[in-house]
Amino acid sequence: AAPWPAGRGPGDTVWLGVTDSEGVAVSFIQSIYHEFGSGIVLPGSGINWQNRGCSFSLDEHALNPLMPRRRPFHTLNPALARFADGRTMVYGNMGGDGQPQSQSAVFSRIANFGWNPQAAIDAPRWLLGRTWGQSTDTLKLEPRFAAHTAATLSAFGHEVEMMAPYDEAMGHAGAIVRHPDGLIEAGYDPRSDGAAAGW
Repeated sequence: AAPWPAGRGPGDTVWLGVTDSEGVAVSFIQSIYHEFGSGIVLPGSGINWQNRGCSFSLDEHALNPLMPRRRPFHTLNPALARFADGRTMVYGNMGGDGQPQSQSAVFSRIANFGWNPQAAIDAPRWLLGRTWGQSTDTLKLEPRFAAHTAATLSAFGHEVEMMAPYDEAMGHAGAIVRHPDGLIEAGYDPRSDGAAAGW
């Protein structure tokens, strides 16, 4: 047994997206929840069991009690979008509570503002609440927002916490957009060790 936490790096979730020349697209997210999931390894295969069951409550009056046919609360949401102009986009993000927030930012920057995937992912992000490794429920901002943004949000009553310029707490996003003419655009997160590749 090794001291907690052990292993390589602070993470357990990976998003992958792929699209081919015919427009077949897949958005996939994998997470075992915590560095070693449930701590149970399947004999013979070495596959770790995930630990999403820890999101259930044993209190029958809780919002998500452990009972038949219930699913645990989680933030895993690999996404795919089809736009009216014929584009298809696969996108996703790891990062705890920040996953849906970062995915919303990336989606709206591409869908509503016409940004390319790399610019949408690279732009400064925020996180309201906690994510893996964070102990506060503050509104976390990357300092690349306009200077008055933090002050305005503080005036609205948010407890603002400034993070590093490309902080991993904002998660690791990725996106691929396929245009009707076959052009493919992709972006990966400079906050991670990910990549965008084509061949």
